[in-house]
Amino acid sequence: MATQSTKLLVIGGGPGGYVAAIRAAQLGVATTLVEGEQLGGTCLNIGCIPSKALIHAAEEFEKTCHYAQDSALGIHVAAPRIDLAQTVRWKDGIVHKLTSGVAALLKKNGVQVVRGWARIIDGKTVEVQEHGTSADAAPRRIVCEQLLLAPGSLAVALPFMPFGGRVISSTQALAPQTLPKRLVVVGAGYIGLELGMAYRKLGAEVAVVEALDRVLPAYDEELTKPVLASLRRQGVQLLLGHTVQGLNANGDAVRVRDAKGEESELPADQVLVAVGRRPRTQGWGLETLMLDMKGPAVQIDDQCRTSMRGVWAIGDLTGEPMLAHRAMAQGEMVAEIIAGTRRHFAPAAIPAVCFTDPEVVVAGQTPQDAAQAGLDFIAASFPFAANGRAMTIESTDGFVRVVARRDNHLIVGWQAVGRGVSELSAAFSQSIEMGARLEDVAGTIHAHPTLGEAVQEAALRALGHALHI
Repeated sequence: MATQSTKLLVIGGGPGGYVAAIRAAQLGVATTLVEGEQLGGTCLNIGCIPSKALIHAAEEFEKTCHYAQDSALGIHVAAPRIDLAQTVRWKDGIVHKLTSGVAALLKKNGVQVVRGWARIIDGKTVEVQEHGTSADAAPRRIVCEQLLLAPGSLAVALPFMPFGGRVISSTQALAPQTLPKRLVVVGAGYIGLELGMAYRKLGAEVAVVEALDRVLPAYDEELTKPVLASLRRQGVQLLLGHTVQGLNANGDAVRVRDAKGEESELPADQVLVAVGRRPRTQGWGLETLMLDMKGPAVQIDDQCRTSMRGVWAIGDLTGEPMLAHRAMAQGEMVAEIIAGTRRHFAPAAIPAVCFTDPEVVVAGQTPQDAAQAGLDFIAASFPFAANGRAMTIESTDGFVRVVARRDNHLIVGWQAVGRGVSELSAAFSQSIEMGARLEDVAGTIHAHPTLGEAVQEAALRALGHALHI
C-alpha cells in the first residue's frame, strides 16, 4: 500500500474545500485535496452555476416568445424555437471552463489533488481508492496532521417516491434531454421554484406542490408576494397546503392530498423532488471519528473545529445555511488558522439569494428577526415602481427594505425583491459588516439611473425624508 504524508488533508473539492486548499497552499502549508467526483462540487457542476445558466436561457427564450406576440418596445420577431440540446451543451461548456479553472488554480498554488473516493481510518489517516485503478488494487494511504472535512450535501429523496424513472432530483433537471410536457415540482422552496419557473418559461406545463400554505416559506411573506404573483402570471399551477402521497398505480400521475384530506391526481411526465438537501455523512467512514453532531450535521465551534482535535468541518456538512459562499469563507478561515493566524467565524451577515423571477435577497435581520430579538427598530421600504432604472427594464415589481436600530440607526438588515436584485447583495453585506448607519447610506451618492438608488431611498425613507415617494 502506497503511503504519503501531508500537513493538511482536505476531503471534498467543492467551493469550501478547494478554497481552503488554495489558501493553505498560498500560506506555505503542504496540502492534499481528495475529490471523488468533479472539482467544484455541487455548486459548479450540478447546482449554482448550471442552474443559473439554465435560468438565463429560459429567460431569454421567454423574451423572444414575448416579442413574437406583442411588445411595447416595438420589437417583433418570428416564431421562436429552442434547441434544448444546444442549450445544455452551452451550459456544460460554462461548467467545464469553471471546473478546469479550479484545477488550474490548485495546480498553480501547489496543491496535490488525488482523484478518488476517500475513506476515513482515523483522525489522522485516510485511504483513497483512486480513479483508474482496479477494484482490488490497494488504496493510497494518506497520513495528515490536520484533517478538513468538506464533503458537501445530497438531495433529499422521499422514501415513498425515490429517485429514478420519472422522479428526478435537481441534478437530472439541470441536464434535460427533452422537455417534459407536464412537470410536477414537489417543494416550493428556492430550488423547486427556480427550476420550476425555468421549465415553465421553456414551455412545460408546471405544477408546484407545497405542504405549507405559501411559497418560499423560508422568506417573509411580504418578500414572496411578487414571486407568487409572477408564478400565477406565468400560469404555474400552485397546490399550497397539499402533501404528496406518491405516484399512482400507473406511475404517470402524482397523488396529492389537501388539508381536508381529499385526494386528487396530477398528471406528470416528470416529477422534480426538491424538498431540501442533507449533509453527506455516510459512505466515507465519518462515523469512525465519533464526532459530536447537531442533528444531521457535524457540530463545530466558531473556528470550524469539530469535537476531535485536528479535525475541522466546513460547508454543508455543518448544516444551515447551506450556501457556497459560506463554505468558501469558512474554508479560507480554517486555512489561515492552520497557518498560524488568529481567526474566528463571526460574519455580521451571510446574504442569501433566491434566483426566482423576480429575485429575492436577504442579508442580516428581517423585521421579524429584529422583533424576535427584542430590538427596537425601524423598517422602511422603497418600491421599484418609483425607480427610473426599473421602469426602463420593464420590471417595476418589488422593493428594497432596510432594517435599523431606532436608537443609533445602525443597519442590521437588508431585503429586496425584484429583477436583478441579486447584484445588490454585496452592498447589503458590506454595509452591515462595516457597521454602516442609515445616514451613511443616505449620504452616499448613488449612480443614476440604477437599481441601487432604491437602496439609498430606503435609507432616506427610514430617516423620514425619501425624495422620490
